[in-house]
Amino acid sequence: MGRSFTSLADDEFNRLFLDFRYTAYRLETLQRYEVSYEQAEFDRFLAGEARGEFPGIADWIGGTVTKAVSAGKRMHRVHVVQEPLSDYVRFECAWAYEHTSRAGEEIRIISVARDEWPAGLPKFDYWLFDSSQLVAMYYEDDGKFISAEIVDDPKRVVQANYWRDAAVEASIPYREFASPFDPQFRNKQDRSRQAEAIGNASA
Repeated sequence: MGRSFTSLADDEFNRLFLDFRYTAYRLETLQRYEVSYEQAEFDRFLAGEARGEFPGIADWIGGTVTKAVSAGKRMHRVHVVQEPLSDYVRFECAWAYEHTSRAGEEIRIISVARDEWPAGLPKFDYWLFDSSQLVAMYYEDDGKFISAEIVDDPKRVVQANYWRDAAVEASIPYREFASPFDPQFRNKQDRSRQAEAIGNASA
């Protein structure tokens, strides 16, 4: 068992995002992440407010994504999302992915029904740096972070590479996934049907 981190603010954990040479890949599998610094913004999103300053995402973009992309490195992730989208995934798309993708992070989505899961992919999160350094991410059922563990087992590293390739192959670019949705990530077709129903009822 390798080094473990119980805080995402751990300096050694954060150095992983500065020291990788070529690629940093993330598989996201949860429909909710309990992140304390996001709570105020999440509440504003649910209240229908427009996006304002979002310090956590601003720090991620300025301190990590922009630096990596400017240095010619690649940052990419795949998120398996279940539809209908959870409120948190809607928030993550509208207030996070919308902006990190513009900064150069490559984001791809696998969308499945609420009771489905893509064949051959795990139901846990991880980071994979330079295809060789695996960091398993552990969370409570409600999305609260437990710990991150650097995995030394070569077989698990190889498996994580296989999962990455399979996830990328099965996914679509974030922009393609986002196109049917309005800024709050409610399906436009559903909204048009609601408007049509209201119009018919009032006719």
